[in-house]
Amino acid sequence: MTRKLLPILMMMVVLSPLAIDIYLPSMPEMALEFSVSDTQVQSTLVLFILAMGIGQILIGPLADRFGRRPIALLGICLYIASSLFAASVVEFEYLQLARVLQGIAACATSIVVFSAVRDRFNAQQSAHYYSYLNGVICVIPALAPTLGGFLALHFGWRSTFIFMTLFAILVLFIVAFRLPETRPDHKNNHTALYRWARYQPILANSQFVFYALTCMMGMASILTYVSYAPSWIIKHLQLSELTFSYLFGFNALINIAACFIAPKVIKQLGNHQTVVVALWLFILSAVTQVVMQQIPVESALLAGIYFMLPMLLLCVGFALLLGPATSMALSAFGERAGTASALLGCIQMSGAALLTGLLQQTQFSAPYASVVMIGTGGVILLLTMSLPAYKHWHQEQVSCH
Repeated sequence: MTRKLLPILMMMVVLSPLAIDIYLPSMPEMALEFSVSDTQVQSTLVLFILAMGIGQILIGPLADRFGRRPIALLGICLYIASSLFAASVVEFEYLQLARVLQGIAACATSIVVFSAVRDRFNAQQSAHYYSYLNGVICVIPALAPTLGGFLALHFGWRSTFIFMTLFAILVLFIVAFRLPETRPDHKNNHTALYRWARYQPILANSQFVFYALTCMMGMASILTYVSYAPSWIIKHLQLSELTFSYLFGFNALINIAACFIAPKVIKQLGNHQTVVVALWLFILSAVTQVVMQQIPVESALLAGIYFMLPMLLLCVGFALLLGPATSMALSAFGERAGTASALLGCIQMSGAALLTGLLQQTQFSAPYASVVMIGTGGVILLLTMSLPAYKHWHQEQVSCH
C-alpha cells in the first residue's frame, strides 16, 4: 500500500508549485495587458501563497474530521474551477480573486499529502518521504517556466492556466480511483471543528513552533527569490524570458539533485544536524550574494549569473531544510496530524507571504532583498539553536499517538 501511495501523493503535490512557476515568464506580458505595475503582478504570487496558508487553518480540521480523500477531491475540483476562472478574466482584480481561490484549493491538496505521510510513516521515515516529495516539487521550477514561456509565446499567458486546469483534471481521476483513506480512526467526531482547544496543545509545543518558524523563514527566502527574480532578470537586466527560464531552471535542477540526496544526508546526520547544515548554507548564500554584487560586470548575462549563483546555495539549503524541519514539527502529533499540518502550513505560507510583501515595500534591489531575508533568518535561527536555554525547542522528541 505504501509503495502505491507515494506516486499518487507525488502527482498531487505538483499542483501547488505548478500554480506558482508556470506563469513567471508571462508576468511582463500580464502587466502590459492589464496595465498594472510589476509589483501588482507579483501580488498574484503573494496572494496565492497567503491564501494557501490561511486556508489551511480552515481545511486542516476538516481533513481530520471527514478524512483525507474527500478533502483532496474537493480541493482539486476547486483548483480546476479557479484555474478556468483565471484563464477567462478581463479585469485584474478578478485575476487576484482567482489566485486566492486557487491558493485555497492548493492548500487542501497540500494538507492531504503531508498528513497522509504522517499517517503512514514514523518521524524518521516521514523526513525521507517529505524529501522525496520536495524533490518532485523542485522539478516543477526546472520545467514549468520553460513550458509556460513556450505556451505564452504561442498561445498567450492564459494558456498557462488552461494547462493547470487540464493537469488538475488528470490528478482528479487518479485521486478519485486510486487514493486510499489514510486518516487514523477517531474516537470522537462530534467536537467543534474550530475551537481553541484543538490548536492550543499544538501551539504550546515549543518544538512545533520553532520548526514552523524555521519552515516559514525557508519559504520566505524562496518566495523572495522567486518573486524578485523575473523582474530583475527580464526587466532590470533586459534579458529574454527564455534566458530567465534557463537560469531559473538550472537552479531548480540543482535543487532537484539536492532533494533526492537529502534523505541520505538526513540518514547520516539526523534531522537536527541536517537543519543546522541547511541554515549555514542560507547564511553562506547571503554572504556570497553580497560578494557577487561587488564584482564589476560588463554584460547583462554575467550580471544575471552573478545574481543566480548564490541562489544555488539557497536552493540546496532549502532542499535540506524542509524535510527534517517539517518532520520534527509534526513528530509529536498522531491523530491530530491534519490540524498540526494546517497550522504548520499557515505559519509557513502566510508568514512567508507577509514577510515577502513587507520586503517588497522597501527600496532594496533584488540581490539585497534576498540578502536581508535569507541572511537575517539564518542568523537568528542558528543563534537560537546555539543557546542551551532553548535546547528543548529544537531537540528530537519521541512521537506519541
